[in-house]
Amino acid sequence: MYFDQQEYEVRLEWGLAGVEALAPHSDVMIIVDVLSFTTCVDIAIGRGGVVYPYRGTAEDLPEFAASRGALYAAPNRAQQSGFSLAPSSLVNLPHGTRLVLPSPNGSKLSLSTGNVPTLAGSLRNAKAVAHIARQFGTRIGVVAAGERWPDGSLRPALEAFLGAGAIIAHINGQRTRSPEAEVAMASFWHLQADLQGALLRCGSGKELVGRGFAEDVHLAAQLNASSTAPILSNGAYQQVGS
Repeated sequence: MYFDQQEYEVRLEWGLAGVEALAPHSDVMIIVDVLSFTTCVDIAIGRGGVVYPYRGTAEDLPEFAASRGALYAAPNRAQQSGFSLAPSSLVNLPHGTRLVLPSPNGSKLSLSTGNVPTLAGSLRNAKAVAHIARQFGTRIGVVAAGERWPDGSLRPALEAFLGAGAIIAHINGQRTRSPEAEVAMASFWHLQADLQGALLRCGSGKELVGRGFAEDVHLAAQLNASSTAPILSNGAYQQVGS
């Protein structure tokens, strides 16, 4: 009862435990995994695609994709060819592709919201997702995915916090926000003038640059570059209204 933020309309939490705390008391949930799951979803949906979140094993991935008439992205971002969890690998995705994204983080959160309408949000589509979220009701749960430390524990990640804050900032109207949501929004406002620089300098961004994926950071930092609003329906993200 202390951690569900029920007394506020717009709430923010972290990770799977955050989904479990907020979803039962929300009209809509927004999952934010800026580097890289929800940015990948945005880019794929922007190209007319359909995205299936996948949280199973790598061994079962091909069969899962085949059963849905879909291609699948490689679990390893470092794969040199084809589609992967690198947003840059999806910029030329053929129009209308059905794609399975095997993200152990963003996919798991997306598939853990129960029957609550679920949107995939990022910096790229913050305004569009915020606009659609308002149509589902006043109780809006925003979950920053975060990353993982080597021991498997949650690592709060700046990029997810900023993405969540951007979405919260675009939820217009006289709505009450939890202190957690207020701080995320304030962080976004503070760094809005140089989101790309902030993402490049933060831990997750430095890791990706060091591994040769600077383009993924640049793509993820493009505030409101997209008008997609991906909603989870029958186990797949697709554009709202499609």
